[in-house]
Amino acid sequence: MTTQPTDALERLLAETEGAHGVYETSELGGVYDQEWPRWYATYAVDHGIASAVGRDITAEELAGLLTRAWGDLSALDPRPDESWGSWTARWLRRELA
Repeated sequence: MTTQPTDALERLLAETEGAHGVYETSELGGVYDQEWPRWYATYAVDHGIASAVGRDITAEELAGLLTRAWGDLSALDPRPDESWGSWTARWLRRELA
């Protein structure tokens, strides 16, 4: 079962993903953002991820964690059926525990 802090983190990651999609479309003209972890991290820090993870976290630290999480998820075979946000929220909770 998902815990309440993980739920909050998952919601913030979903919000971040949506905002980044708008950014890629409007600012990058639809080009894939190779630096997405940094953008996600800055957005998430600015929008209260510290409350969701229970401690202060810098955008630089979070960008590194998101990069690692993406690498770990990409290496899974088969990939989980759950969304990126859900999987990453659980991964972040474990790493930041």
